[in-house]
Amino acid sequence: MRASNKNKAELFMRLIAYIMNYKKILIGGLFIILFFGEIAITFSYKGESNRNTPVNEITPLSYRLTNELSSNSSMASIDSIFEDFIKRKKIKGASVALTKDSKLIYAKGFGLADEETGTMVEPKHVFRIASVSKLITAVTIMKIAEEGMIEINDHVFGPEGILNDSVYLNYKDKRVEEITILNLLNHTSGWNNKKDDPLFQSLSIARKMNVEPPADIETIIKYYLQKNLYYNPGTRYSYSNFGYAVLGKVIEKVTGMSYEDYVQFAILHPIGIYDMHVGKSSFSERFKNEVCYYVQGRDSRVYSFDGSGKLAPQVYGGNNIELLSAAGGWVASAPELMKLIVAIDGFPEKPDILSDETVKLMTMASRRTRKLIGWRGADGYGTWWRTGTLAGTSALIMRNKNGINWVVLMNTSTKGKSKIHNEISKIMFKAVKSVEEWPDYDLFNYNNIEPALAEK
Repeated sequence: MRASNKNKAELFMRLIAYIMNYKKILIGGLFIILFFGEIAITFSYKGESNRNTPVNEITPLSYRLTNELSSNSSMASIDSIFEDFIKRKKIKGASVALTKDSKLIYAKGFGLADEETGTMVEPKHVFRIASVSKLITAVTIMKIAEEGMIEINDHVFGPEGILNDSVYLNYKDKRVEEITILNLLNHTSGWNNKKDDPLFQSLSIARKMNVEPPADIETIIKYYLQKNLYYNPGTRYSYSNFGYAVLGKVIEKVTGMSYEDYVQFAILHPIGIYDMHVGKSSFSERFKNEVCYYVQGRDSRVYSFDGSGKLAPQVYGGNNIELLSAAGGWVASAPELMKLIVAIDGFPEKPDILSDETVKLMTMASRRTRKLIGWRGADGYGTWWRTGTLAGTSALIMRNKNGINWVVLMNTSTKGKSKIHNEISKIMFKAVKSVEEWPDYDLFNYNNIEPALAEK
């Protein structure tokens, strides 16, 4: 569904405000074309030359926090339990953020951000969050839908679909025309990534499509449209990284902005998040406050996705983080990621950025159907969770019905990848249960870098 004049005008005014407020440099023009009452907007800009410089020199929340600020005696049991956990599991470093009644009362790093330099993890450190990125993409899509720019039952492909550009009209299976945004959101599009995940085959796909590697998402989509669907759209759940990568292109097509820019502009910056980005694949391009990534056991080497012919570790060059983008490419600190969760958790203490109806729609699923939007799981009684795993990183978000939420990020792949999230969950439940008296401050509102809140 095309955006109404009113919604386009509102978007235009917001874009202008964004430019004026953050003093971005335009790399293209901003053209306003009035034709038969329609407003078409094309907006692009060049970001800061240093990706690590916060927008408009705003100091992100995580940079205002230190480990000492969470050194409250009432929370000492959490320190002890988690320190024992990462030591026992041989995890290099981790970051934990915890809220109670929408107040950030704990934000602390454990272990090493960089083993070579001996740098310890602090709240400011960002981690790859892998498939937790899908929740970010889902929130953005649902916000766009609330603003009337799309409907979640809109079709994605075909002449009447959102991605009706000529490059996407050459498809093998006519059923792709039936795929809706909702199908992509809840993994019922008909693709099966367990058998074939193109986001981890970009090097071979580049060769098959006769393009210079690395293959971009447009090339990946064109390639995958030449395959048959495994199921009829909407009939069967099958987890799909590719589906969320397509949603990233939907966001770009509908808004006229790059995926990352729009998410930051429309979702993150308005709620005070300034240090979340789509990550980079190589060690040399990592953010100045990004942790290093480690793999337990043998560090297997694979051919680099860039087509150089060189062997690279999976954590740096083996996986194309930029390609994963909307499906698994974001980096974030635990406190800022928690700030996003508080804005979509449905609790009354702080306003959400999505309506109650949308929050309910995203989390309304039984253990049998699993047709959640963005989230990975829900127990049907008010507890929701989202997991993420890549070589060198694991992430877990838990929204609990008792109002106590947590984020745990780790920079180490454990040998038992499939079990690590359950183990983290058990440890965190134990840690939360150990707290006898909760502090009443809110680190979300803290602006000074000094340990003034300790013992208060």
